[in-house]
Amino acid sequence: MLQQLVLGGGLALFHVAHRLAARLLMMAVVALVVFVVLRILPVNPLGMLLPPTATAADIAALTRTLGLDQPLWVQFLIWLKKVVHGDFGLSIQSGREVGPLIWQALPTTLQLVGCGLFLGIGAGVASGLLAFRFLGRPVERALDVGGSIAISVPDFLWAILMILGLGIGLRWLPFLGPIDAGITLPRVTGLLLVDAALAGDWLALRSVAAHLAMPALALALGIAPPLMRILRSSLIEVYNEDYIVAARLRGVSENRILLRHALRNAALPTLSMIGMQAGTIIGGTLLLETIFSFPGIGSLMVTAIGNHDLPVIQGLALTYAAAVLAMNMLTDALLVLVNPRLRLS
Repeated sequence: MLQQLVLGGGLALFHVAHRLAARLLMMAVVALVVFVVLRILPVNPLGMLLPPTATAADIAALTRTLGLDQPLWVQFLIWLKKVVHGDFGLSIQSGREVGPLIWQALPTTLQLVGCGLFLGIGAGVASGLLAFRFLGRPVERALDVGGSIAISVPDFLWAILMILGLGIGLRWLPFLGPIDAGITLPRVTGLLLVDAALAGDWLALRSVAAHLAMPALALALGIAPPLMRILRSSLIEVYNEDYIVAARLRGVSENRILLRHALRNAALPTLSMIGMQAGTIIGGTLLLETIFSFPGIGSLMVTAIGNHDLPVIQGLALTYAAAVLAMNMLTDALLVLVNPRLRLS
């Protein structure tokens, strides 16, 4: 028994190490693609860093300092070595280090993604269970129609419609910035909801929640319909299995069958879909943060693109890639946790 446990643990560690190595290789490929694509753009970083009165000697000195006189592959290796040590370079626009700029903006995006996922997963699972319970009835058809409408409209268009309706028309919710202008919070985690709760400032907590409502709902409207459909389909498939029939013959109640037997097995494809959706909405925050004036990495990326700030664009591209890969790894871990067969494979 002990030998089997040791063998199983070794296989699990090997599986995790293999997955991690594959993710690191993917990150290296992403870094290479981003570096090469940005280097072939018709943008001269020297022209942004030097004044119009710069001499040829000034240009040559800055070229050597930035390593631009080296071959492209040498430039990439130098940049990658710095990135591994957490040095993303200096912003061309502001002259500040790129790493702290990203680190300061990242919590805003993570908070928005987390709230959007929470609302989307909750609505998707609830509507999926409801659609399955009322299979073939008007309730299911109404949920299908509502889901089709929700998923056919892009999240940024939902955001604009909400601003026009709930923000400007009805004046129910604020729609500019992450918090009211007159409220200040001590920065502890950078997550305003958490910082407001830690400070015990309920007025600030209410303000942050109100500002988050519309962008989070816009993200959730793109997450919930696919989850509803895949959960309903998975439950229909699971209910055709023999163990469900056997549970009914033993007199197990329908609610217990659904929650204790069927839902656990139907959760596997649903979890996979959640992982895919989470990776998608991380990139989708770019437009939403711009629309709602949220100071996250999406707004930072839009500003960097407008200013041709190559170091910031490179750092943010790697941040987005790392976030998506981390979400995929978390999804894999949850699937292994839920499905014992994956731990044995």
